[in-house]
Amino acid sequence: PSAAAVRSSATEGAEAFAKETGNTVTPTFGTVGVIKLKLRDGAPADVAIMTDAAINEMARQGAVVIGSQTPIGRTGIGVAVREGAPKPNIGSPEALKTTLLSVKSLVYVDPSHGGTSGIHFASVLERLGIAEAMKPKTRLVSGGYPAELVAKGEVELVVHQISEIVPVKGVTLVGPLPKELQKTTVYVAGVTVASTAPATARAFIAFLAGPAFKAKLAAAGLDYRE
Repeated sequence: PSAAAVRSSATEGAEAFAKETGNTVTPTFGTVGVIKLKLRDGAPADVAIMTDAAINEMARQGAVVIGSQTPIGRTGIGVAVREGAPKPNIGSPEALKTTLLSVKSLVYVDPSHGGTSGIHFASVLERLGIAEAMKPKTRLVSGGYPAELVAKGEVELVVHQISEIVPVKGVTLVGPLPKELQKTTVYVAGVTVASTAPATARAFIAFLAGPAFKAKLAAAGLDYRE
């Protein structure tokens, strides 16, 4: 299972790995919270891709092989609008606050589902003092690509992991959250203790982390640097 923030890269990596080695990889995706529950319940899986903190927690709890953790990529949280729409000012906390208060609608991942970006952005709204003001015009989703709602014209603004904005056609990334409000997340792959093919699992992780796949990760928004 993989965190949704690396969905496009993990899918592409699985296809490329299968072509190169003949080993089929079937990826599944969910929030970090959902994946943790699946691993704790002993769901069949060979590789887990999660935030660094989450995968280390799973290693401590005996669900991921200690020492198998390998960094895959890193991303930040960004803001996007529909393609062709004016880019709002989000260059500072005050500018972001003004922009958020002025939009008609906003979408982000429901924090209660354990998604990294949703939990963090909810705290950003609290820090900006506009959590209550934003509630009537906020649409919360359980996962997937909330940027698709912006592409369809259903919602004006999306806040999500940059790596989950970049793959969506019809939206424009305005930029990352201001550095004072940013959260950079490192995604790490590890072999599950329940794996029935640990050698292949390690080979797949090495493939994702290898130099040949770095450009794909960068194109998918997984090379974030402040």
